[in-house]
Amino acid sequence: MKIIETKVMRGPNYWSNFRKKLIVMKLDLEELEERPTNLITGFSERLEALFPTMRSHRCSKDYEGGFFERVKEGTWMGHVIEHIALEIQTLAGMDVGFGRTRGTGKHGVYNVVFSYAEENVGLYAAKASVKIAQALVDAAAYDLSEDIRLMREMREEDRFGPSTGSIVDEAIARDIPYIRLNQESLVQLGYGKNQVRFRATMTDRTSSIAVDLASNKDETKRLLQDAAIPVAKGVCIVRESELDDAIEKVGFPLVFKPLDGNHGKGASINVKTKEEAVLAFEHAKKYSRKIIIEKFITGYDFRVLVINNRFIAAALREPAHVVGDGLQTIQQLIDQENKDPRRGYGHENVLTEISIDKETHDQLAKHNYTLDTILKKEVKCYLKGTANLSTGGTSTDVTDIVHPHNIFIAERISRVIGLDICGIDIMAENLSEPLEVTGGVVLEVNAAPGFRMHLAPANGLARNVAAPVIDMLYPPGKTCRIPIIAVTGTNGKTTTTRLIAHIVKNNNYRVGYTTSDGIYVQNSMLTKGDTTGPVSAEFILKDPTVEFAVLETARGGILRSGLGFGRCDVAVITNIQEDHMGLSDINTLKDMANVKAVVTKSVKRDGYAVLNADNEYCVGVAKDMDCKVAYFSLHETNKVVAEHCKKGGIACIYENGYVTIKKGDWKFRVAKASTIPLTFGGKVTFMIQNVLAATLATYAYGFTIEDIKTNLETFIPSAAQTPGRMNIFDFKEHKVLIDFAHNPDGFKGIKEFLSTVDSPYKIGIITGTGDRRDSDIKEMGKISAEMFDHIIIRQDKFLRGRNAQEIVDLLVEGIKSVDSNQSFEYIPKEIEALKHALSLAKPRSYVVALSDVIDNAIELVQSYLDKEREGK
Repeated sequence: MKIIETKVMRGPNYWSNFRKKLIVMKLDLEELEERPTNLITGFSERLEALFPTMRSHRCSKDYEGGFFERVKEGTWMGHVIEHIALEIQTLAGMDVGFGRTRGTGKHGVYNVVFSYAEENVGLYAAKASVKIAQALVDAAAYDLSEDIRLMREMREEDRFGPSTGSIVDEAIARDIPYIRLNQESLVQLGYGKNQVRFRATMTDRTSSIAVDLASNKDETKRLLQDAAIPVAKGVCIVRESELDDAIEKVGFPLVFKPLDGNHGKGASINVKTKEEAVLAFEHAKKYSRKIIIEKFITGYDFRVLVINNRFIAAALREPAHVVGDGLQTIQQLIDQENKDPRRGYGHENVLTEISIDKETHDQLAKHNYTLDTILKKEVKCYLKGTANLSTGGTSTDVTDIVHPHNIFIAERISRVIGLDICGIDIMAENLSEPLEVTGGVVLEVNAAPGFRMHLAPANGLARNVAAPVIDMLYPPGKTCRIPIIAVTGTNGKTTTTRLIAHIVKNNNYRVGYTTSDGIYVQNSMLTKGDTTGPVSAEFILKDPTVEFAVLETARGGILRSGLGFGRCDVAVITNIQEDHMGLSDINTLKDMANVKAVVTKSVKRDGYAVLNADNEYCVGVAKDMDCKVAYFSLHETNKVVAEHCKKGGIACIYENGYVTIKKGDWKFRVAKASTIPLTFGGKVTFMIQNVLAATLATYAYGFTIEDIKTNLETFIPSAAQTPGRMNIFDFKEHKVLIDFAHNPDGFKGIKEFLSTVDSPYKIGIITGTGDRRDSDIKEMGKISAEMFDHIIIRQDKFLRGRNAQEIVDLLVEGIKSVDSNQSFEYIPKEIEALKHALSLAKPRSYVVALSDVIDNAIELVQSYLDKEREGK
């Protein structure tokens, strides 16, 4: 078996609009295509022995053990690999369950599709599943435990921590989109101008002054003392020579901790002798220049959580420990404790496995214990100095028994320090009585406190502490999204996108839009190039200045990794034609329609899918829509439009020379096509079609006919406004047209326009693209012969797996199929071909450059035009 390629889906995609996180592995089964599982001796038994937990896989049988039955009956290896990839992720602590395996149309080659929780783990699972399947075929031994261990480690390295993850999960539950901004915990909620950001449990509302104060434990203590809040007696020192005075002033037992430490790093508690104090000082010194020495207060360690100045939860924390039974060693007790199913690797379970490290040995040494010591019955032995859950500590929820006075103190502390999310460490006998009664004190105030102890306590009620964070960031009435109009199709996407953006911008929105030319915000190009994929869409949605997004969305990005957004307000499909066929296993127009439908299926329920009623594949897409549908057509008599409007639907039609909105039986004329510059006086049919699509999309969103009309009439096609889209340059004696047309349908549009042009000599510069079908390349040659008097073939780019001569030969074959005497020549370089064409221009000639690359052509023609105007 051989993996041909692996792709990662990160949004709505060709395989599923709802399962956004998918691995798509193209797999060549090679000789195993002829050997289904029932023909491989012992395969079924070996699979069941290695994966007994797969009995839960129902497969198409819809009952436990169904998959194993399929294997015994005989199924292909791609199907087995799909199930292995899912199961090994589940065994590694990531419960994933969606998968499907489909043929590509090539013998023995399949797309194996399965869900993932963490991207890198999913990619690892793809490779590992193939190796495992091969080992099972070969009856070779396989160490599955090593894969599981590596996948767990990768998961812990990549995934959100419990606190960040809980906030993201709560946002998802409330239909708030999120974008991960780095590989750590920096996250954006919402889009554009309505975004908020947070890192772990620090938000973009968190005061930097408050964070500085909380990080400086001495300053925190002083502020709390000044506010009459009980704190532990203590001092701050820098040098070991100050240690004696500090001990005398505070008195044993002591607590040592670094001034700006966190997560218990560098802390030592219950220090009772000078020798221990020296060691504790040296340990804390590793983490901070200044060391806090406080009176060790007996009692229990509590964490109180305050969010948006409101008490939310409280937990009793206890360091990792074991309790003796008089029979087992400490090591055996730890091993036994780690077998608790609630304990797991990292953050995968409620509790973390207890690890043995230097701190453990130091804690044991304080009591003259070793790992081989047999603890007496009921004796508790602490293995860590702090109660952090990440080191094996435990927590018990005590939220419901906190005394109102202590709640008042906690909420007051959050305001004194100024933290929007505040973790308060308290040492007291209990929290059910006021601190003044129990002698309890506040030990620390923490910025970015961990949520895990509240989300999943070892004992007591779990608290959804992420909910008040979202309540704070998005209070009632505050929206998290910006409007999105997405545009897809074969031809006309960029022009339609630009026209929609023009209408939106002139209706007082700061618009961000993506095109095949670049990414724009208002009138500024921020990134140049083909920016029609998910990364570019995300670029716009991450921009905090953007109020409205218009996103050109091409086939390539959808197939490569899905959409860069989860939902849009309006989606447009301009048309579905034969282009890019045979690529990425898209072999028919129906396949292509399914790709484009990913965009319309992402429309919100009360939004609109705007479809071309003159294109049967666009009409077919409408059958699977959960949203509203609106149609546009060049023909008032279009049956689809007539039937749709009869039912009260809306459409945009071209009738009697007008762009008209049709709603039910009523017509609302928007503008005469001849007054819309983009249609070139109503002569360019495909531009009229683009106008219809843009008009309907903006009307469906909610813009008025008057606002749309004004902007249709002020959108001037030019090399600056619509580069490469019907750019006409008027020389004194001839004209030059540059257009992006690069497929048969695009060539047909240019042919139709040229039929209205009165010119005695039409020169065409054409090129092919190597990854198109032979028939497509020949067809472009054929259409060229039908519209040009002389053809210049150039082929210096976009070979994509072919050599230049092969593409040229196909174009020539198409040309000669029309007229064996057709005038043509071959000039490889684009610029040289264009210069030569201009040199051939006669009075009233029309030079047409059809190219995938238009920047250089526009610059050259503009320079010639400038020279002519300057009289040079």
